Amino acid sequence: MTAETIAAESSAHRPRQLVLLGGGNAHVRVLSMLAAHPLPGVQVTLVAPYPRQIYPGMVPGYIAGRYTLDDCVLPLEPLVKRTGLRWLRHHVKKLNVQNQTVQLDDASVLHFDWLSVNTGPDQNREQIEQALPGAREHALFVHPIEVFTALWPKVAQMGDARALRVAVIGGSAVGIELALAVRQRLPNAAVTLVCGAAPPGSNYPTKVQQRLLVALRNRRVTVLQDLAVAFREGAVRLGCGADLACDIPLLAVDAQAPVWLTDSELARDEDGLISVDMYQRCTSHRCVFMAGGEGTRKESTLARSAAYALRYGPSLATNLAATVTGGTLVPHTSSAGALDLLACGTRYAVGSWRNSSFEGRWVWWLKDWIDRRLVARLRAGD
Repeated sequence: MTAETIAAESSAHRPRQLVLLGGGNAHVRVLSMLAAHPLPGVQVTLVAPYPRQIYPGMVPGYIAGRYTLDDCVLPLEPLVKRTGLRWLRHHVKKLNVQNQTVQLDDASVLHFDWLSVNTGPDQNREQIEQALPGAREHALFVHPIEVFTALWPKVAQMGDARALRVAVIGGSAVGIELALAVRQRLPNAAVTLVCGAAPPGSNYPTKVQQRLLVALRNRRVTVLQDLAVAFREGAVRLGCGADLACDIPLLAVDAQAPVWLTDSELARDEDGLISVDMYQRCTSHRCVFMAGGEGTRKESTLARSAAYALRYGPSLATNLAATVTGGTLVPHTSSAGALDLLACGTRYAVGSWRNSSFEGRWVWWLKDWIDRRLVARLRAGD
């Protein structure tokens, strides 16, 4: 028997490999479904560096001091044990889609027959540094959330000792929610929202923008409709040429595609993320899936982006199982007019649904109930 024959027979008897990159919200749902319905003859491997997933929708409440970090956490270990899969706690360094391999940060190489990506938002330090010199040295990045939430208690401790000057960079709903959360947690701080060329929440209808501006003004958050162009010790350089005195620049600009995706040869969309069809399957390589699709790319609030990922989880699990077993894939249909709730730091929130907008304490209670219920369901493997 030749070496080639032995290798071929070994390959024939090797279990097929399904690799899940990332422990994001959609993959949490996939793990739950795999625990209930295992895939025979398939080795499932989860690549996720952190022992838990932090539910993004509750992060502003954590920053504001409304929740403990444990309130926001989804431990991965119980799900992994119920599923019986292999768990590698590493970061991805490189993806070679032609060879169907993933290189990890310990230099090991992982083969896959099918790959699913749900790594969560990332902020490309090198790319941001080129656009905003000094960001890597002086700014606090919002993503990855695991790192940001670990550093936040140190900032809060500094703010308890002295009045800080905090600048939140980014005028999307993420920046707005975080600025209002910082104001709630650090009442003596000078909080400024540097929102860029457009007004805060510019992707929302006019009525919602007005509600957000009032919320910012009533809570003493200064709004600067200007660009941040550079950072240095103690200041943010603005597009107008002035320096904004700042102790803590909090970088809430849009997330970018992970570095390892740029050289992967996968088809990508205008945001640099994997281009997928209605089945959440890469348009150029059908062995690769990504949680999401049209409607998930530029979701504005942390809560809404997480909710979309959760909504895509069941269909992603169904289509992964169908691909492995040769079944029929099911197209995912997005829900029209999704509910969007923005926390205002205090027990108050602004909401929108289709063409309607509303605000009040009852909106915050609704958001709190929805978030806690989602976390409880995910912890229970529902």
